[in-house]
Formats: sequence, structure tokens, C-alpha cells
Amino acid sequence: MDYSEEKKNRIGRSRQKDWIENRIMEAEREMEGKESVPAQNMTADMGTVETMKDYEKELEASFRKIAEGDIIKGTVIDVNEEEVILDLKYYAQGIIKAENLSNDPDFLSAGKIAVGDEIEATVIKMDDGEGNIELSKKEANDVLAWDKLQAMLNEETIVKVRIKESVKSGVVAFLEGMRAFIPASQLSTDYVEDVESWVGKEIEVKVITVDREKNKVVLSGKAVAREQEAEERRHKISMMVPGTVVEGVVESLMPYGAFVNLGGGVSGLIHISQISQRRIKKPGEVLKEGQKVKVKILNTNDNKVSLSMKALEEITEQTEEDSAPQEYTSGESVSTSLGDLLSKLNL
Repeated sequence: MDYSEEKKNRIGRSRQKDWIENRIMEAEREMEGKESVPAQNMTADMGTVETMKDYEKELEASFRKIAEGDIIKGTVIDVNEEEVILDLKYYAQGIIKAENLSNDPDFLSAGKIAVGDEIEATVIKMDDGEGNIELSKKEANDVLAWDKLQAMLNEETIVKVRIKESVKSGVVAFLEGMRAFIPASQLSTDYVEDVESWVGKEIEVKVITVDREKNKVVLSGKAVAREQEAEERRHKISMMVPGTVVEGVVESLMPYGAFVNLGGGVSGLIHISQISQRRIKKPGEVLKEGQKVKVKILNTNDNKVSLSMKALEEITEQTEEDSAPQEYTSGESVSTSLGDLLSKLNL
């Protein structure tokens, strides 16, 4: 060991000794104050006064060995534009310079870290020249983030990200400090041509690809949008009442029936047997795509809407029969002879 290294160790041991002595003095002062509290107030103050066991734990932690390359945990006690300061429960504080926080250049300004947060960082220097341990959250993140991203993929976690820039065929965002790609085809359920207009927007996404070897993370906003649309559709269908007559537009014809767009992202099926009272071989005999139709909701079983035009025809026919003029009959003979007419005249 050279002289400079020995000097650093000696300074470190001296600082550790001073830190331990200060903590012991603090503990003694706390305990003295606790002993002076009246018995009736003891219970109320127990939760606010640290016990000797708490200090013992801190002292034990202060004796642990920390070396460059270790990933350690600390609590944020200060945040400014240049650095983040951590309480490591150690004789020295941890310092993370702004450039060592994240691959995301806007990480600090976006308010993604605050006092009280507990974070993990890699030791890059045991002494930054001012008695602090220099750390890098970015380096620790390069190790820890992959497990978090993999968990998000497995659990289909929905998270919010802010789009930072547009690139060829998509956009870039940052998740867990890692650069992630969102293809244009995965931004929305609608076709996206101008990806530049998405820069700066905050959207909900799911992780759909995690490849550590290729340093590749792919996100999808489309997957989340589809789920939301499906939930909205389920809600709208649940509000539909069988027997209700609604209007729609024929959107497609199939051999077994016709699909009708009822609006609001909801479509229903008119089975071929429910298109007309007369027998037809194919829906095209009666319907065409784009045609406006009135239909009756038969049921919404299994979140599927079954419709009928035939039921409306039956209702129309019944209505016409009920409203047809009835022929008057008195029960008397309707035939009258000429003699009968003459007999009623006073000649």
C-alpha cells in the first residue's frame, strides 16, 4: 500500500471515529431527555424518541465495508440542479452528480427524484475530494433496470412515459433510466404518419420487448389503447337493453350474416336467419355495405350484440293488421228489396 492510499484510509478511520462518537453523544442526549419525560407522557413520546437499538443498528451499518463497484442503498436528503445527496447510514454521505443520475437527460428537471426517496447507486469513488462517497445511479441502473423491465413485461404493467424525440419509424422515451423505442405502429390504434407531433406527449405504455444482450427495450401505447377501447366497449354493451330498436350502418357482409356498426366502437351481428322473413341464400340479397338500417337488439350474451331486422318486419306487419279499417256489421240483412223501400214511403 502506497503512502497516499494509507493516508486516505487513516482519514477515513478518523472520520468514522468522529461520526460514531457524535452518534453516541446524540443517543445519550436523547435518552436523558426521555428519562426526564413524566410517566404519563412516556407512551405518547415513545414513538418519537429513538431507542438505543436504533443507534446500535446505525453503528453496525457504519462498520460495514464499502468498496468501489458496490451497489449500495441510501435515502435522498437533498436535491439540487448539480447533484443529489444521500444518507447512507455511514460516516460519509453519498453524492450523485447530475450526469451520473440517469441516461434520461431530463431526469432531474422532471422531478423524478425527491427528498425521502430510497435509491440504489454504484460506488465509483470512495472519496470525491471533499470526504463524500461518489456514486452513480446510472451505473447501478444499467444492472438493476433489466430485472425491473423484465418484471414489467411479464406482469404486463402499464406505465406512463414522456416521448423525448422522434427517430426513423418511431419515437424514443425513457423507462427506468433506459432508452426505449416505440414504433410508429405501436403509438396508437389509429394509423400514425407524423411521429414528430408526438414528441413531448405523455402516454401510457406496456413493455413488449426486453433484450438485454442487444440493449433493446420496445414499448407499446397501442396495446394499452386497445385494452381501454375494449373496456369502453364492454361498458357500452352492458348498458344496451334487449328489445330496443336502434339505427346502424352495415359495415361488412359475411356468408352467415351482416355486421352493423352501431356507433361508439360497438358493432352487432344480424344472423342471416334474422335479416328477412323470406328465405335468402346470402345477406347481399337484401343488404349492402354502407346501407343504413334499423335493427332490434335481441341480446348481449358473452359481450356480443345480436341484432334482428326480421323482428322489426314482424312488428310492422302486426301493427298494420291492428290498424287496418274494420268492416261494420249490424247482424241485420244487408239486402233490401224494392217492395220494402216502397212500403216505407207515405204515398
